[in-house]
Amino acid sequence: MPQTTPHLVAASRSGPEPSALPRFATGREAALEMRPDQPVYCFRPDVLAADAAAFLAAFPGKTAYAVKTNGEPMVLDVLARAGINAFDVASPAEFAAARAAAPGAELFYMHPVKAQSDIRLALEHYRIRATALDHEDEVAKIVRIVRALDLDPEDLTLFVRIASKGEAAYELSRKFGAAPGHAAELLQRIDGLGIRCGLCFHVGSQVEDVDTYARAVATAAEVRDAAKVPISALDVGGGFPATYAVDPRRPVPPMPPLGEIVGGLMGAVERHGFSGIPLVAEPGRVIVARAFSVIVRVLLKKGQRLYINDGVWSSLSDSWTGKILLPVRHIPDPARRRRPGRADVMAPFRIYGATCDSVDVLSRPFYLPESVDTGDWIEIGHIGAYSLSLRTRFNGFYPDTFVEVTTPFDAGEAPDGFAEPERRGSVEG
Repeated sequence: MPQTTPHLVAASRSGPEPSALPRFATGREAALEMRPDQPVYCFRPDVLAADAAAFLAAFPGKTAYAVKTNGEPMVLDVLARAGINAFDVASPAEFAAARAAAPGAELFYMHPVKAQSDIRLALEHYRIRATALDHEDEVAKIVRIVRALDLDPEDLTLFVRIASKGEAAYELSRKFGAAPGHAAELLQRIDGLGIRCGLCFHVGSQVEDVDTYARAVATAAEVRDAAKVPISALDVGGGFPATYAVDPRRPVPPMPPLGEIVGGLMGAVERHGFSGIPLVAEPGRVIVARAFSVIVRVLLKKGQRLYINDGVWSSLSDSWTGKILLPVRHIPDPARRRRPGRADVMAPFRIYGATCDSVDVLSRPFYLPESVDTGDWIEIGHIGAYSLSLRTRFNGFYPDTFVEVTTPFDAGEAPDGFAEPERRGSVEG
């Protein structure tokens, strides 16, 4: 039978280049000048570059940006210029996007379960030499391709992903990760094939406990000691937290700063005998969350319900889950002279999305001035992580308008409002 060649995926460059975007000082300025009826993304490349530089300075190993978090070409281009020279990729489309932005970058194929054609594409065309797995059948898939391509097994590093749990907004070990005993067996099998062994874990997204990484490193040491094979690299995954909103009425312990989290991680690396072993991290939120906000318009105010032109099927899926506290700013339409309620009194409003789906309702109400009304705009901050990646074309709605904004969302006066934990009884009206 003739052998089929895996298809190549062209990099998508449909998004506008940052230099071509209309430029404004603030989201408020953009809203009042454009008067948009469609959602507008405010991209802050300087904030993105600064947050990338902060992570590079804090983490002593290799930083592989997680493309799934936000793979917009404008984002990857800024990151490449900021010094990111490695990317965590999970699909042929992400291979292509990362290489288009940074042709010489190293790619880490850290999706544990892969199609065999994608494995071949990664090894043959993109020359990826590091990938993750958590099952022996994945080892068999990779070995078949390695032998078919006559690759030197010693050129590859297979990272065995360990199941780990920690305090995070989103726990990720229910789907992927081998138990310690199984992980040790996988390492022994990989070593027996002449392939280099790595260990990896992912403690979850938006880590809330500074000791979470230390516990995961301890588990990795347990697996290493049981397997008794050389470990060529340790990938500590993502989960490094981004800054979001704070509810001033309900003080909570502040999110641990990045330096404290990395310090705890590196202390565990030293205690458990991983010093000197190459380290890899896969940050996403901590780098890109603050780089975007979205300006939405109030299409209708109905009591304490606000119907807006975005929603859970577009930019606001992260808010829908109820895990993230988003900061918001009210931008009144100056054309509306009479307003209900007071501008200095905050009230909870249930937020309804643009689609005709009754599920398109945010799980958290937004606290906004009582005076918010039909035709006003709301700028929702720190939505750079996952919001753009998860938007859909459901009902024909697909926000795709971008502007560049030079001022960070959280600069100047505090945001006018925020989303708070769900209290349905107080906001239906």
